[in-house]
Amino acid sequence: MNYENTCVRGGVFYLPAAENMARWPIVACDQYTAQKDRWEEADRAAGDGPSSLRLILPEAYLDEAEARLPHVHAAMRDYLRRGVLRPAVNGMVLVQRDTQSGSRLGLVATIDLEAYDYAPGARSLIRPTEGTIVSRIPPRLRIRRDAPLELSHVMLLLDDAKRTVIEPMHRLRDRLRPLYDVSLPLGGGRLRGWAIETKEALAQIDGALGALLAALPKDGIFLAVGDGNHSLATAKAHWQELQKSLPPAAWADHPARYATVEINNIYDDALVFEPIHRVVFGQTPEAVMAMLAPARLKPADGAPDLTIVSAAGETPLRIGNPLHPLPVGTVQALLDAHSPRLDYIHGADAVRQLVRTENAVGVLLPPMRKDMLFPAVAQGGPLPRKTFSMGEANEKRYYMEARRIVKTDAEEK
Repeated sequence: MNYENTCVRGGVFYLPAAENMARWPIVACDQYTAQKDRWEEADRAAGDGPSSLRLILPEAYLDEAEARLPHVHAAMRDYLRRGVLRPAVNGMVLVQRDTQSGSRLGLVATIDLEAYDYAPGARSLIRPTEGTIVSRIPPRLRIRRDAPLELSHVMLLLDDAKRTVIEPMHRLRDRLRPLYDVSLPLGGGRLRGWAIETKEALAQIDGALGALLAALPKDGIFLAVGDGNHSLATAKAHWQELQKSLPPAAWADHPARYATVEINNIYDDALVFEPIHRVVFGQTPEAVMAMLAPARLKPADGAPDLTIVSAAGETPLRIGNPLHPLPVGTVQALLDAHSPRLDYIHGADAVRQLVRTENAVGVLLPPMRKDMLFPAVAQGGPLPRKTFSMGEANEKRYYMEARRIVKTDAEEK
């Protein structure tokens, strides 16, 4: 299959044998970073059988990377050598994930890393939604540099209001070859997958993606990174490193040029954008209002842009002088200018409870409309940190498919 219309294409994806499927998937490595007990629970659940847990380094254990990485790489080679992981799909994978937020659809594919750029001011087709902290890349690069396999928790968002790409495949799922139907550990829900591998089905996806790409405005974003940006940035850094040792003729089809992702339609009803509120400690409401004064706040007539919350009550406000396309961007920029002690809180009720018991002032922010995300990133670049959350930790992508990122079998011997 020749993918001519976009930077999205299929790949050869590996899966474990059916008898090893139940204990295979595990939550993304960047979750539960301060809760090693959750990873210990996952380790007990995996037991001695094959598990994707053996092929990743949870970030809760980054301080133990020196000791753990040789075991991770050895397990990858062992699974390949013994056939624990086998080629299962040459194409794409349709996934359906049932979580507490609903039933979310996704498309597992690969993207051309030449179309992705995390640098500030980038105008690439694939861009991050939040700033990339470059210092986070080197420890992740050590993992990828010697790995024969890639397992991915990257989620990319597609602006497909008419639901032309993923949803038609789901309607045809009874014609697709089923791959797995498993319960996910740590309360992750149920995950089902189907192989998309016929020329006709892949061409349909390629054409639909191509139509969306053709309709993009100048400097528009085709795909936005919703989760796993630092992992994707690491894949990019690894590819740039490899290019230096490869002749240009070998670049086009090298597997490390591509990265595995799950693509989700931003308009999927089960993809929930939740606001992340700010709490300022050790300040009065008047002091916080003074920090935000350049925004020319005024009483809200209708839906507020923000609400100041304290033990004394609540004040809904509108922004008269926006400094960013989103209210959260204006608020964050002005708070950063004064460097108060901040915390980032999920849930308005949690903020209200906190300001009643602490010397603190809350700034409640509205949910971000889904149709605002792509224009906001296109106009203002990566969003301020902690702009929104896509569901809870156990709703992020779990590791399931693996893909080779080397061209020879030498590392398996």
